[in-house]
Amino acid sequence: MRIGELAERAGTSTRTLRYYESRGLLPARRDANGYRAYDEDDLRLLRQIRTLQDFGFDLEETRPFVECLRAGHPAGDSCPASLAVYRRKLTELDGLIGRLTDVREQVAGQLAEAEAARPRCEMTG
Repeated sequence: MRIGELAERAGTSTRTLRYYESRGLLPARRDANGYRAYDEDDLRLLRQIRTLQDFGFDLEETRPFVECLRAGHPAGDSCPASLAVYRRKLTELDGLIGRLTDVREQVAGQLAEAEAARPRCEMTG
C-alpha cells in the first residue's frame, strides 16, 4: 500500500509517517516507480506506536516494541527491552501518582480549613 492508504488505515497523517520514517521507526521501502511501499506489518507497527503513545509513552520509548515486532515476535512487548520500558514507565507513573496524592491531600486540607473558618459571603454569581 502507499503512504496515503497507510496513513488513513492507521488514523494518522502522511507527515507523521514520514517523521517516523526519518526516526527509523518505520521502514523506508520504495517500489519500482519510487513510491513508498508499505504492508500489513507496517500497519501493525504503527498501531503499536499509537497505542503506546495513547498510554503516555514518548516516541523514543516505543522503539524497543517496534524492534521486537520487526524481529518477528507476534507482540511488541514480548522482548526484554520492551519489558524494561514497561517497568520504567510504571515507576514513573507511581511517582506521578504519589505527587498527585500529596497535592490532593494539601488541597483537601486547604478546603477543610477554608470551610471551617469561612465568613458568610454575600456575593452570588
